[in-house]
Amino acid sequence: MISNKIKNGILGHINIPSDKSISHRSIIIPSISMGVSEINNLLMSDDVIHTLNAFKTLGVKIEKSNDKIIIYGKGLNSLKKPNKNIYLGNSGTSARLLTGLLASQTFETILEGDQSLSSRPMARIMDPLKLMGAEFKNVSGTLPLKIIGKKLNKSKIEIEIPSAQIKSGLILAALNTEGVSQIIEKNITRDHTENMLKSFGANINIEKNNNQTFIYINGKQELKSKNINVPSDLSSSAFFIIAALINHGSKINLNNININPSRDGVLKALEKMGAKIDIKNKRTVSGEIVADLQVEYSNLIGCELNADMAKFMIDEYPILSIAAAFAKGKSIFRGLKELKVKESDRLELIRLNLVNCGCDCEVVNDDLIIKPSEKYIPNNNKIRTDFDHRIAMSFAVMGSKVGNLIIDDGESINTSFPNFIEKFNNAGGNIL
Repeated sequence: MISNKIKNGILGHINIPSDKSISHRSIIIPSISMGVSEINNLLMSDDVIHTLNAFKTLGVKIEKSNDKIIIYGKGLNSLKKPNKNIYLGNSGTSARLLTGLLASQTFETILEGDQSLSSRPMARIMDPLKLMGAEFKNVSGTLPLKIIGKKLNKSKIEIEIPSAQIKSGLILAALNTEGVSQIIEKNITRDHTENMLKSFGANINIEKNNNQTFIYINGKQELKSKNINVPSDLSSSAFFIIAALINHGSKINLNNININPSRDGVLKALEKMGAKIDIKNKRTVSGEIVADLQVEYSNLIGCELNADMAKFMIDEYPILSIAAAFAKGKSIFRGLKELKVKESDRLELIRLNLVNCGCDCEVVNDDLIIKPSEKYIPNNNKIRTDFDHRIAMSFAVMGSKVGNLIIDDGESINTSFPNFIEKFNNAGGNIL
């Protein structure tokens, strides 16, 4: 795909797809609950469809009725041994959450994924699960992974890596374990799993002390079905927000956006950069804080973000880097080690592609340093994505200012935002 300069800014009222993180959980949790749940506004992206298909393979009855997904849950131990390996495409969320859930079942399962997912580290979820007695057959620490389902033991586990996926996988394992398990989170991460489980009647107690979170899960408590309305995704919104901020004449409205305080770092970062973002009509929907956003073109300034910010916005750093490339002054984003083990080495791809666009950009240890150019003349207009959807969309936004950026893989966008190109063009973009 080719992203070209735009003339009149990004304009209008834009409907953003549903939250991907919550969509995954809106399949998983109703599937292990008692009763029928209706899911409204589920994101039908490639990643979420892989989770949906996984639970069908595990014996859960799931139907589509108009715009709703109906899930017939039968409880914590109702899943059935699959008759084939479970393929998860490029979905790291599916892989890590299912690893935790299936570790406490009574059957063996093999999880597999595409080339990208098969290169991502799984030991970070396997190792803490082993402390609960989980058993795996895997030498490489990556997919494919054979899970030997068995009865697990309550445990006290400290999580050093700031990852909601690891935390959620452990919580799902503890749900099916006798007694009270304790999970200590050294760095706060998004809490969608805890929020949803509480709304389904799970016996979970949460205490916060300084920067740590203590989560107590009373296992073997049956969950009760509940209908879910999935809010719109802040990560997906960020591409339109930043496209509007950097293009003259832009003004957009985005409704029903999830602004959960455990993942709203991109809004805080953009506020620090001088962005004109008006947050209106805050309310709670299905246990999540949502709001309407009004965004218009802004004269951004560079900023420095410390490493603590990464846990609130790790997925948004690729697109935030585009904002920094058009800000006045240098930006330094610290502590981005986790970007190296996403769908790609995002830290290196941000650096490489910004340099190719003519930006002075470097990585020092795990810090990203961006020094904007007054005028961008690409050294190489071919954008390398390594099949990473967020890299592809971020540099599509860059192309709206620089022009004629050739992005090597547009299909990867279907992972999280299937109709991104259509929506971007309808708002004033120029992607071919």
